[in-house]
Amino acid sequence: MATCLVVQHLPPEGPYLIAGALENAGVAVELCQIFAGGYPPADLDGYAGLVVMGGPMSASSDDGFATRTAEIDLLEDALERGLPALGVCLGAQLLAIAAGGKVYAGAEGPEIGWAPVSLVGEAEQDPLFADLPRELTVLHWHGDTFDLPPGATHLAVSRAYPNQAFRAGPRAWGLQFHLEVDSAAVDAFLAAFGDEAAGCGVPPEDIAAEAGSAIAELAPARGRLLDRFAALVREA
Repeated sequence: MATCLVVQHLPPEGPYLIAGALENAGVAVELCQIFAGGYPPADLDGYAGLVVMGGPMSASSDDGFATRTAEIDLLEDALERGLPALGVCLGAQLLAIAAGGKVYAGAEGPEIGWAPVSLVGEAEQDPLFADLPRELTVLHWHGDTFDLPPGATHLAVSRAYPNQAFRAGPRAWGLQFHLEVDSAAVDAFLAAFGDEAAGCGVPPEDIAAEAGSAIAELAPARGRLLDRFAALVREA
């Protein structure tokens, strides 16, 4: 059975529907829980894929982020091997660094809450994004952004930040937004980070109120994308 390594930094930011898609495809999910003392392996020997989840740390600093370099090394290993890889939020920023890009504080300030991303032309031929709606309403929760790595394929933009999704090489994707969330995930985000949203002028109750309809509307596109990623891992 193929195994996918999932690096999880905090309890609220789990793989949620990513894990479900992998398991439904017959892929075993192995969690490396950094918050519980886990440490990433030295390489991806024995793994068919890699997922790196989000967190409040800075992708560009080791301060408070002891596993940063090890995670970047793993993403570089995935790129070199051509293994399917998916970085979400912080994970996308780490993938950008691994592929030669830069991460920095966003000039527009934090982007938090439900808002659309628009797919750009290259997405039409992408193995994950092909045939998806040109606009998707997703959950944003980040303050940093990144430059696209050299040679990366640009896949999605938002009003505030142009680099929302990209592909590095043939099978490594970075998603700045949270496509993986279900209602339990939104509840966990709000319990852990609701004060941050409120401090940025985004009422947590508004995020909660919009969650049901946003999750339901996103479900068909999300399911296709995550199922495609899971199939790549299964076949790797």
